[in-house]
Amino acid sequence: MNIHEFAAKLKLSVSTVSKAMNGREDVSQATRERVLAAAARFGFSPDPAGRRLRRQTSDTIGFVLSAPQASFVHPFFLNMLMGVDEQLDGSNYQVIIASARSIETEIDVFKRLVERQRVDALLFGRTRRDDERIAYLQKRDIPFVAFGRSDTQKGFPYLDIDHTVVGRAGCARFIALGHRRIALVHAPEFLMFSHHQRVGYEAALRAAGIPIDPALCLEAAPSEEGGVDAARRLFELPDPPTAIVCGHDIVAMGVMRAISETGRVPGKDIGVIGGDDHPIGRLLSPALTTFSAETHRAGKRMVEMLLARLNGTPAEELQELWNPELILRASDGPPRTSAP
Repeated sequence: MNIHEFAAKLKLSVSTVSKAMNGREDVSQATRERVLAAAARFGFSPDPAGRRLRRQTSDTIGFVLSAPQASFVHPFFLNMLMGVDEQLDGSNYQVIIASARSIETEIDVFKRLVERQRVDALLFGRTRRDDERIAYLQKRDIPFVAFGRSDTQKGFPYLDIDHTVVGRAGCARFIALGHRRIALVHAPEFLMFSHHQRVGYEAALRAAGIPIDPALCLEAAPSEEGGVDAARRLFELPDPPTAIVCGHDIVAMGVMRAISETGRVPGKDIGVIGGDDHPIGRLLSPALTTFSAETHRAGKRMVEMLLARLNGTPAEELQELWNPELILRASDGPPRTSAP
């Protein structure tokens, strides 16, 4: 049965049936329920290719894995992708995954998705202080939701976890424990979340009247090796830190490894706090104190926001900022009163 035959059975116009099947708001609830009930009774399903052609859509949403962690096996992206997929279940949309090998080539991935594969909308994260991806999508009027904010691009839909809290509350935790030489090891600061971490870290030091020492604030690759390298550089300082706040749990793993290399014990000799609740953090010895990062729930919420945007909700009404919570375990502790 084609749509013309189906519409004739219901004594409705083809356009009314099409609008009802697609959930359009200009069809009454009673008509929509009647059409859907009849579709189930007769086994009618509109041809998806024809529907896409008529609507000039692809029924496809692109999920872009952002460099430098362009792998969906990383918990950050995997959990978010699972949330995205769950929330899209039952909708007309499918999701495709794309990634770039480098930050410099990522804009080409966005252009390919928009101009060749013609996705209807995009989801992505790791926003930047000056983000050409956002500027491009705004110029092309492509619906999207970003995981993160931006300094220079405004008026776009986003969901963000406030990493200012990670820097501020992580540093304040160590200050309350008695530390005064507190380091921050975080990702490169062109990334918006990393910049926020430094802002929060410095705010906590100023509030406690502790001088800010630039030598204690290091950028590092968001990897275990990045953490190892940064910690080794910190330990070479004439007055090394007694505590380290890390922007990532993976970085914190590397920091803890570097501490162990010196014969000291993380959490006893040098305190460590992570930043994004990686599953392995609770399995470390000592278990890693960190901050919550509800990426699975974030993925689901981003889909809700994106569908709202596709239905015409203004971008300014689709901006959310979530506060992470400190998860206390065993890697943070007071400074030692004597040399190890």
